[in-house]
Amino acid sequence: MNKTIVTLSGGTLNRAAHLRDNRPAGADAKLMPLWRGHLAMRGEALCLLDVDEVDLPEGGEIFLGLLSDGVPVYARDIGSLSLVGDEAPAPWSQDGFEVETLPGMQFYDLRAVMTRLTPLEAELAATGRALFDWHRRHGFCAHCGEKTAPEQSGWRRDCPACGAEHYPRTDPVVIMLVTRGNDVLLGRNANWPEGMYSLLAGFVEPGEPIEAAVRREVFEEAGVRVGKVDYVTSQPWPFPASLMLGCRAEAVSREITLDPAELEDARWVRREEMALALAGRHPEIAAARKGALAQVLLRKWVADDWE
Repeated sequence: MNKTIVTLSGGTLNRAAHLRDNRPAGADAKLMPLWRGHLAMRGEALCLLDVDEVDLPEGGEIFLGLLSDGVPVYARDIGSLSLVGDEAPAPWSQDGFEVETLPGMQFYDLRAVMTRLTPLEAELAATGRALFDWHRRHGFCAHCGEKTAPEQSGWRRDCPACGAEHYPRTDPVVIMLVTRGNDVLLGRNANWPEGMYSLLAGFVEPGEPIEAAVRREVFEEAGVRVGKVDYVTSQPWPFPASLMLGCRAEAVSREITLDPAELEDARWVRREEMALALAGRHPEIAAARKGALAQVLLRKWVADDWE
């Protein structure tokens, strides 16, 4: 694997976990507003606001870590504000929208702008989005059912009834570049934008190693048998809380038997065709979203670049 930085995988944020029990404060702290999972931008830059720069509504706040100069940065939920105009664009749209009382800011789904962010900005946005989504989904104790309360600057939820402590979870997902000779296996979900094809992917099950998950998922979804499996790289994918484990796999069979509950279509695509799709020139196939790990793996395969 070469040193190409995978989008959302910068890993440069100083998360300063030792400070979570003693919320770091200061007039120089920065706030990153998130509106129902959407991030705010000014031009090409992620909005990191001074604490008194704008009048943000009170809401959930999560300590993300320290910037390189030691300044603490927080994510704040501003979902109580109203959208200006029509409904928020679909996740694959490149269009932004405005939120009331915050002129000059455009809000976007992270997937629409993730390739425009610096590695640090992308990590901040992904972390904040994933944590706020976890809080929304895990407001009650899984042990006794009582309402829980946020602790550790947003990194834990505690149950006042039974004392259980709940921490954010991340679900491992295998995503695999399955090849046979000069062909790669692509699949299509019925809910994706028209013509879009990507690599097969699926959740790792309890007690299952990565290699076995790759073989099982490919066979379940497309009926193709897989032999050798190699891990390549990973990508946090906070939609809502996955860690994509990118792998290469060699198919030992070719016939496709589709599981229609998982895929609308699956096909073998030659390397030359994939190059056209990645360039946006294929008549039938639209490549996976820019910034997604699927496109990273496909580009490496087309270029035969695995250093």
